[in-house]
Amino acid sequence: MYEVRFHGRGGQGAVTAANTLADAAFREGKDVQAFPMFGVERRGAPVAAFTRIDTEPIDIKTQIYEPDVVVVLDTSLLDVVDVTEGLKPDGKIILNSAKDPGDFDYPGADVYTVDATKIAVDNGLGTETNPIVNTSILGAYSRVVGNVKLESLYDGIANNVPVKIENNKKAAKEAYEQTKGL
Repeated sequence: MYEVRFHGRGGQGAVTAANTLADAAFREGKDVQAFPMFGVERRGAPVAAFTRIDTEPIDIKTQIYEPDVVVVLDTSLLDVVDVTEGLKPDGKIILNSAKDPGDFDYPGADVYTVDATKIAVDNGLGTETNPIVNTSILGAYSRVVGNVKLESLYDGIANNVPVKIENNKKAAKEAYEQTKGL
């Protein structure tokens, strides 16, 4: 079983990212779960969302405590949330950042970065002050993890994203191509 924890802020699309990833994996014949965890339910508040993917039926019904990968949609959360809590040894961290992976110090984890904010803004997804980076970060996830194909993500995007579907697909593809740390 592969377990993913998304960290974002309300309004950035972390919950939609978890659902879209699950949708894409389901289209590939995998068993999936996706669910959110909210603290304060307001725009900008820290949000976590989770996705499980397996080739066998999933019968666990709990939050993900030991993820294989952590996906961070907003690096300002690194100062307020321990995003690495429970991360499995040799786990992966995917960060929305223009910085290089080597600029982050997470011993025992493989770090990858993609400037999902720039990609989202360039594709008209949100605004410079409030970019919606979920589909961009999913492109990076597909490249880094490889357990869900980019083409399946396109179908998941079409099924879960309410507007600008083609722009979102393009953002996912650009992030797939621009991810650093591989």
